[in-house]
Amino acid sequence: MTRVARVLAQGKINVWLHVGPVFDGGYHRLATFFQRIDLADVVTVRVHDHAEESLRMSGPALPAAGLGPDRENLAMRAAAAFRDRTGGWPAGFSIEIEKHIPVGGGLGGGSADAAAVLRALNALAPEPLSRELYEGTALGLGSDVPFLVSDLVRAFGTGRGEKLTHMPAPFAPAAVVLVIPAFGVATADAYRWLDESGTRQFLSEEPPAFPPGEDGWKGLDRGNDFEPVVEARHPFIGQARRRLQECGASVARMSGSGSTIFGLFSGASPTTQALGLDAKIIHTRTSDSVVAVEVRE
Repeated sequence: MTRVARVLAQGKINVWLHVGPVFDGGYHRLATFFQRIDLADVVTVRVHDHAEESLRMSGPALPAAGLGPDRENLAMRAAAAFRDRTGGWPAGFSIEIEKHIPVGGGLGGGSADAAAVLRALNALAPEPLSRELYEGTALGLGSDVPFLVSDLVRAFGTGRGEKLTHMPAPFAPAAVVLVIPAFGVATADAYRWLDESGTRQFLSEEPPAFPPGEDGWKGLDRGNDFEPVVEARHPFIGQARRRLQECGASVARMSGSGSTIFGLFSGASPTTQALGLDAKIIHTRTSDSVVAVEVRE
């Protein structure tokens, strides 16, 4: 028998991001403000009683050259990791992903797909994983996956990003303008550049207080430690941030290690034409809910 679950894999931005030193396990300690956005991939997972595994990808954000071997895809790895945790369920699975989140831009697209697969399988499983096993499986796939597999719309993340504190927001969702340059930034390169620079912000692991005032988003602008070293090699990122600020963005930052730049607008956002930037522009919003898994019998 085949059962099906459909999930909207919402992307994320890092409203701010500070990077600390390397700690046990060789990972950098992080302090970041995660925020989901409405831009999402569409992930459909089917589970089978027979041993079959497949991945099919499509959508406007899928690179012409594809995303490499299926077995290395984070969504396929998520399904395999889930099966390892359950001791063999499901016997087989097929995954379909309709890509809308740009690949490799700091918006968590691959992590969102992996989280969506875990959420779908846990909803379909005859015996869902315990919270501990579920969260441990997510962390094993990447630092963004624990947030994206959670039921949190926004959170303060520490450790590798897996220690999450719910952050309420006393202000309305914002319009989001995403600027997608023609170039990408490899995460490993960004960390290396930052380590070589010897400069980084003080890393506080205390959840921040939301600032008073009408535009709470503006008070959350605490920077991104990767920006100086990435902008030194890709000046366009700084140019795009300044242009978003000129157009009234409450926050204009690079997300994650780049290369996507986002602007948060409490009011109306500028049109693509008004921005006048030589890059792909996507208009979306900060999410006010996590979209539930839809199970189909």
